[in-house]
Amino acid sequence: MLILADAFEQFVDSPGPVIALGTIVAVVAIVSCCVTKIVRSQGRERTRREIAAYVAEGTIDADKAVEMLKAGDKGADCR
Repeated sequence: MLILADAFEQFVDSPGPVIALGTIVAVVAIVSCCVTKIVRSQGRERTRREIAAYVAEGTIDADKAVEMLKAGDKGADCR
């Protein structure tokens, strides 16, 4: 039992677990960032399609649709 306790203590004191934990945290952060970007771009594309459908059926004017699409741009003027 004492040998097992010594082995566990050496394992915890070594840099291995810290490196493994850091790697896991980094991978989770990268994956969550990618998933967030994918979800945002899918939502943006869905909105563009819906606005295009409203223009096609005549519910809204094309000029109003252009204003709505420009409102979502990062560099657009806020009024």
